[in-house]
Amino acid sequence: MTDLYQPAQMIDTHQHLWKPSERRYEWLEAAGAPLDADFGPEDVESDVAAAGITATVLVQAADTYEDSFYMLSVASRVPLVRGVVAWAPLDRPAEAEAALDLYAASPVVRGIRVLNHNYADPRWLLRDDVTVGIALLASRGLSLDVVSVVPEHLAMIAELARQHPELTIVVDHLAKPDIAGRGWEPWASLLADVATHPNVSVKVSGLNTASAPDWTWQDWQPYVDHAVEHFGSGRVMLGSDWPVSTLAGDFAGVWLAQRQVIAHLGTDQQDDILFRTALRAYSLDRT
Repeated sequence: MTDLYQPAQMIDTHQHLWKPSERRYEWLEAAGAPLDADFGPEDVESDVAAAGITATVLVQAADTYEDSFYMLSVASRVPLVRGVVAWAPLDRPAEAEAALDLYAASPVVRGIRVLNHNYADPRWLLRDDVTVGIALLASRGLSLDVVSVVPEHLAMIAELARQHPELTIVVDHLAKPDIAGRGWEPWASLLADVATHPNVSVKVSGLNTASAPDWTWQDWQPYVDHAVEHFGSGRVMLGSDWPVSTLAGDFAGVWLAQRQVIAHLGTDQQDDILFRTALRAYSLDRT
């Protein structure tokens, strides 16, 4: 990375940690090896340091309190962890309110996510009971991460943003464009529509696992450029998606590729994508 611009900070906004030896992750059981194994902070520490990353955001990997509190336990002993995107039962508003009040008192919980992409209803986040739970987030200074893997999810996010204009919404993994198949529509038009809502940001993350096995960062260029064009650099951020990213690369190679795909931008824009967007979207400057 010596030829790349060296910013004052770099924030990895999408890192997972899980320990199936201690708690259950249903989707990992179905995924099998190599992901169905323990991945703790010690397993990525040297890679993060070598990449020059100065802070990380941990993101939930199970719709359980056990997963969220495991991340909080890591954050309490790993100073590099500046934010946690936890889970809450958004479809149970009374319970969600109690959980969110507890989270809001934490110095590191900065957002909420559910594994909505695994739900049968692609519009689950628009259900009436869930809408009540989501309405509790903004007043507590919490954002909402959303996973989009099919066009119906991306269309739903536009509606969600209209319903909750005061809520910061973060779209994970650039809404998973079909890079392997060189797909463009309807992803491009739907993402551009989502970008018209100023409360939505996106993550450049998880692109390697949406690509062909012999991917290069050039494969990602049109997709990332499209996102920057419509969102502006001030609403785009980077995330490693480790350890899911190891299905199609190693930490160093994936992070380097993500740096390379934005290297043609001005340094001010790179600063946005590398840390300033994360600071704003997750209110990390309050920690």
